[in-house]
Amino acid sequence: MSVVEQTAAVILAGGQGRRMGGADKGLVAYQGRPLIEWVLDALAPQVGEILISANRNLDAYAAYGRRVLPDTLPDFPGPLAGVLAALDVVTADWLLVVPCDTPHLPADLALRLLGAAQLECVPLAVAADETRVHHSCFIVRTDQRGNLAAFLARGERAVRHWQAGLSSTVVSFDAAGFANLNQPDDLTP
Repeated sequence: MSVVEQTAAVILAGGQGRRMGGADKGLVAYQGRPLIEWVLDALAPQVGEILISANRNLDAYAAYGRRVLPDTLPDFPGPLAGVLAALDVVTADWLLVVPCDTPHLPADLALRLLGAAQLECVPLAVAADETRVHHSCFIVRTDQRGNLAAFLARGERAVRHWQAGLSSTVVSFDAAGFANLNQPDDLTP
């Protein structure tokens, strides 16, 4: 089976956008296009299905022709709630997770993360660069849904703490692919 056939992706766009002045980050324009479009274009050739985790502007996201999943947990519990919502519905063996504010994702992100996870026989592979681990860019085997649900039920929220409880591998990429546009100043070249 190819990487595309084995992998679905979820774009995390469900946050409150506090650092972006409350704006819905996925719909904020960057170089003339909403951030979500950059991420959709980067992922489309890499995976079989793309879902969007969003809690506002659901119709605007649905206009992109992708399934939009609001959190199933109350009170904006963080990005892992979006991952859980995706794990509840995907049928692929693996789920690629990326935030909506990384417009320059690597063209081989899914391929390299999945390959490393399978080579190491682990359920999780996380992207990194020379200086840091990018905990919000990862691939996870979909059979980890129960593990994540239990983690969230304990009141835990931190992505890196959940990841620390799984056997995993880290895959190194060039840092440019993970430029994160969190604040209005980040949007200007």
